[in-house]
Amino acid sequence: QVQLVESGGGLVQAGESLTLSCGLSETVHSINGMTWYRRAPGKQRELVAGITGDGVTNYATSVKGRFTVSRDSAKNMAYLQMNNLTPEDTGVYHCNVVYSNAEGYVFDTWTQGTQVTVSS
Repeated sequence: QVQLVESGGGLVQAGESLTLSCGLSETVHSINGMTWYRRAPGKQRELVAGITGDGVTNYATSVKGRFTVSRDSAKNMAYLQMNNLTPEDTGVYHCNVVYSNAEGYVFDTWTQGTQVTVSS
């Protein structure tokens, strides 16, 4: 069974950086997209950044210019580089990966989340 592993959260001060990593435990037929979401305290989950199988990226307005999502296709890994963090970036970050097997079945997997805390 393919598993999704996420790492890289932590506690930092405002202005500092963190990198989140997300990867599949084994090679799959194709990856449709890899996306990070976050849930801040008292708020609904929101999309932060994502990258499609073709390498197209999209970002929430609040993180544009500060966050960069990238992908290492050979390793089935994606990365979220977060720079100039602010307290508003605090939350639990979840990685979501949608992938397909050779038979065309689509799988939607989520991590349990990693905590990112930014102090002022």
